[in-house]
Amino acid sequence: MPRYFIEVSYKGTNYSGFQIQQNANSIQAEIEKALKIFYKEDFKLTGSSRTDAGVHALQNFFHFDTDTTLKNDTYNINAILPADIVVESINKVDHNAHCRFDAISREYHYYIYQHKNPFLQGKAYYIPYNLDLLLLQTAAAEIMSHKDFSSFSKRNSQVSSFFCEIYKSEWVYEGNCLIYKIKANRFLRGMVKGLVGTMLLMGKKKINLIDFKEIIESKDCTKADFSVSADGLFLFKVAFP
Repeated sequence: MPRYFIEVSYKGTNYSGFQIQQNANSIQAEIEKALKIFYKEDFKLTGSSRTDAGVHALQNFFHFDTDTTLKNDTYNINAILPADIVVESINKVDHNAHCRFDAISREYHYYIYQHKNPFLQGKAYYIPYNLDLLLLQTAAAEIMSHKDFSSFSKRNSQVSSFFCEIYKSEWVYEGNCLIYKIKANRFLRGMVKGLVGTMLLMGKKKINLIDFKEIIESKDCTKADFSVSADGLFLFKVAFP
C-alpha cells in the first residue's frame, strides 16, 4: 500500500499535545478529522516527534498508508483545519519509510524575552530580569559532554533508554529573544524544558557549574527544574537522510 509523509506546523497552545489521547484534543486528532472530512476515509497516522501540551512546531511529520490517490490537496485540508494548524505538504514516499524511526535528528528552540512585549506573549517565555549569558553558555556546553539525561526526563516516561546523542547545544541572542538551541538524535519527555529550567537557575546564579553537573549525574528528575512555560518551546526541524 502506498505511504505518504504529511508535514505540519502548529501553535500548540490550545492542545494537550501532538499524539491523540482520550478526553483531550490533540494535533493528531484534528488532522485525522480533517483528512476524514476531505477524503471520506479513516487514516491511522504515525507521528515523528511527540510534542507535549502547549508546545509549538515549525516542522513535524506524520506518515500514513492509503490506496487513495492523493494530490496536492493542502489548500482544501487547511480550509478544514483550525487556524493554529497547517499542513505544509503531503508527499508519497517509499512504502517502508518511517517518519519516526528514519529521522536522524530533531532540533528544538526555546525562546525567552526579557522586556515586556505583547507580540511575543504565548510564543516565548517572559523573564523580566537579568540573566548571565556566559553562565548559560557554559551550562549549554557542558550538556554536550553527557549522554544519559535521566535527570531531565519526566517521571513515568515509558522508554527503554535515557541516552541521547547531542549534536548542538547553545544560547544565542536573535532579535528581541534569547534562544536556546538544541539538536539531538532523540529527546525524552519534558527534556528540553528540564534542561532550560535548570540552566536558568545557573543563569540566575542560584546554582553553579558543579551543581549543574551533579544534577545531570544524579539521574534524578526531582533535582531538575521543569517549571518553565511551554509557550517558548518550538520543535524547529526534523531531519531525514
